[in-house]
Amino acid sequence: MACSEELSRLRLHSELAIDVASASSYRQFKLTHFHLELEVDFEQRRLRGTETLELRCLQEAARLVLDVHPSLCFQGISYRAGEGSELVHVPYETQPFAHYGSALVLSFPEPWKVGTDFQVQIEFETGEGPGVSWLNPEQTAGKRKPYLYTQGQAVLNRSIFPCFDTPAVKSKYSATIKVPEGFTAVMSATIWEKREQENTFIFKMCQPIPVYLVALAVGDIVSAKVGPRSHVWAEPCLIQAAKQEFDGVIEEYLSTGEKLFGPYVWERYDVLFMPPSFPFGGMENPCITFVTPCLLAGDRSLADVIIHEISHSWFGNLITNANWGEFWLNEGFTMYAQRRITTTLYGPAFTCLEAATGRALLRQHMDTTGEDHPLNKLRVKIEPGIDPDDTYNETPYEKGYSFVSYLAHLVGDENKFDAFLQAYVNRFKFESIMAEDLLEFYLDYFTELRKEGVESKPGFEFDRWLNTPGWPPYLPDLSPGDSLMKPADELAELWAAGSLNMEAIKAVDISTWKTYQLVYFLDRILVKSPLPDGNLEKMSNMYPKISKASNAELKLRWSQLVIKNNHETDFCKVKQFLHSQGKQKYTLPIYRALYSGSEAAKTLAMETFAETAPRLHVNVQKYVKKILTAKAATA
Repeated sequence: MACSEELSRLRLHSELAIDVASASSYRQFKLTHFHLELEVDFEQRRLRGTETLELRCLQEAARLVLDVHPSLCFQGISYRAGEGSELVHVPYETQPFAHYGSALVLSFPEPWKVGTDFQVQIEFETGEGPGVSWLNPEQTAGKRKPYLYTQGQAVLNRSIFPCFDTPAVKSKYSATIKVPEGFTAVMSATIWEKREQENTFIFKMCQPIPVYLVALAVGDIVSAKVGPRSHVWAEPCLIQAAKQEFDGVIEEYLSTGEKLFGPYVWERYDVLFMPPSFPFGGMENPCITFVTPCLLAGDRSLADVIIHEISHSWFGNLITNANWGEFWLNEGFTMYAQRRITTTLYGPAFTCLEAATGRALLRQHMDTTGEDHPLNKLRVKIEPGIDPDDTYNETPYEKGYSFVSYLAHLVGDENKFDAFLQAYVNRFKFESIMAEDLLEFYLDYFTELRKEGVESKPGFEFDRWLNTPGWPPYLPDLSPGDSLMKPADELAELWAAGSLNMEAIKAVDISTWKTYQLVYFLDRILVKSPLPDGNLEKMSNMYPKISKASNAELKLRWSQLVIKNNHETDFCKVKQFLHSQGKQKYTLPIYRALYSGSEAAKTLAMETFAETAPRLHVNVQKYVKKILTAKAATA
């Protein structure tokens, strides 16, 4: 192995990487810290206040360009040349950039010299942009008070405050948030403090993070302690369920992650259960993960989903993709880390079963898009003007997981690869990197693999992994899951038969099956659908544990089966599920299935979207409209 001092001197490829999704001059100026001073106005749906940016000149320049959005309004912009000096007004203008943002251009009287420190203060207000979600009381779980939350990934925080909206830049930040009486604010920050008299919350993030991880939520929110460094936060009507579901669970996941990947550097790990319209399973904002209330299944059957978000504490938050074309670096490593934690806690059979459900999602995605679709590369080429969110799919997750698993396979020793992951985290922590940074470090760490030329092995070339669309060249062995998968496979075969062998079906007791075994079973049924007439109805009656489940993963699969088999009796359950949540992972596949189904299914899609659209996140609305419009155009 190369010595750590030699490795630490490597220059990052990310230092020269281009982020076409940012208009900002982030290569000319270093952002060391920024402070937000904001007041929340629910009546006007506005955030008002000031932002102070602390900057250092890296390349001589007379203009500073920040990422913004047309929804921001500016009252004035000033700069301070040095500590103690007066604020001086600076001329500014906004310029078009892309449909998802614009450029704020500040013109200084003279070029800044390299190494000069200065401050910029911006008075602004915002509220209508895509990064801010304002919910009416009826859109919340408690239906008592309005709610506000922000979502920065991928390029939405430019609609909340001016910034270098690129994952290539990391900085510390602080915030002072004034809220109406009776409301609570939470943020992705290390330190929290409340000034009771002013109903103001003070936040400080003591570690540098990319701007997309800055997040704010304001609402009727309370908390409960569930571990030595963890609280759950939720509306009062959900807090008891949240505490019961996660009490003692989070610390076990955190400590297992630390043993595998090194120290947890973010101090606190809290979880905020969001209103039902939250579009993601979880958003890994450091110190407080925002998650869907769908995780509150009542039996802890989905509690392990939080392992994915915890794994981002090392892969994504600590080491970050330098641009969104390298998103697989965040998600592929996180999937691998998640499955290393579950293997440690629950054994390889469980993990392989869970990984098989992920593989099925990848197969479903590639069958829908075609394997040769350019978005099925690990390294996605994002053209100027394309919103990185529009490139989102299963590929960076599951194909990324397969590539990381291949790197582990080349090493041939799980413990050695675990040690490599710790070295990788230690080398690149608080950095933003490209694939070349990872792969060069990997080959420098495992010098024997470099000598073997593994990066050019025919059919498995690293370049092919990164830049060729299609199914992964290597798939990790999931055979340890056979003990759980084989009974599910056999039962699925029985249900797909033209003549049902009810004696054999009844002999299989699914009452002891865990969630992922049931999910795997339903995925196999979905592949075999449509089933012979009447089979799904019999299955529905025989397995109320599935057809009447409260578990969202089971609801998703059952909805897909109902649609693909045109089982109109249960269309009401599909509609109810779409009304109950707005998670992107669940909502989009159901709308795709509905609009590829019967005329009754198409009608259900149109009617349900018309009813639920105002409750959905703006991006989910956009994606559903695209599904319905595209299908209508080809009809």
